[in-house]
Amino acid sequence: MDNGGIDHVKMDLSNEVLLIPEKADKERDALALVWQQYGGKVMHVGKFWQAPNTGNARVSIYGNDTFALVLAQVLGRALLSPQDELVAQLPYRWGKRKLDLIVAEYFAIDQLPVFVKSVKPKLLTAKVVRLEDEVEAIQALGNETLICSEVIDDLVAEVRSFVLGKQIQDLALYEGSTDLKTAQQFIHHFLHSAEAAALPHSFVLDIGYSKTRGWCIIEFNSCWGAGLNHCRPEKVLASIRAATI
Repeated sequence: MDNGGIDHVKMDLSNEVLLIPEKADKERDALALVWQQYGGKVMHVGKFWQAPNTGNARVSIYGNDTFALVLAQVLGRALLSPQDELVAQLPYRWGKRKLDLIVAEYFAIDQLPVFVKSVKPKLLTAKVVRLEDEVEAIQALGNETLICSEVIDDLVAEVRSFVLGKQIQDLALYEGSTDLKTAQQFIHHFLHSAEAAALPHSFVLDIGYSKTRGWCIIEFNSCWGAGLNHCRPEKVLASIRAATI
């Protein structure tokens, strides 16, 4: 897949270390293998609340939210993350649906069905809320901010892309089937729009294809925590590496 101009060359990762969770994972293990092939060291960290001895090596972190955020804190590192609320601020031409930021206590039955996600990580499992008896539990979150998204029921494909410096490193289908060339064009146009200026240097962009609305942005994710979802580790390694500073 043409990636919009990036010429992927083999990186020199000597004196660099990749920190990943101890538990085996197919995607992380694939990334770790490429990292080692490029001359880097991989450390499987169990007690991630304790700083591992990385010496003077440059550190990159890749793992789930709790692992990565805690480990970054104990190591004094920063992780690049897109703000969750940015997706709710997109013009309709990118989101192709109604998107709102609301305070949890004001969540109402007349909004159903709706996709709900908390801005604060892990506060609420992201899901489609369809039943009235689920509303009270969401309202109990009080003054926490939620992202509420109109449900698009006719999505036929979903694509993940890793981005670095406004360029696509790789993209791949993870649900359904469609023409990836049109997906690439949509992402390219977005990356060069005014709305993309608020995003970090490195991030993950998920888009979906609706039969009636065309391509739409589903959400933004962090490269340090997002699954590969069929993207090639050698193509996205630079995005993941850049997410730890």
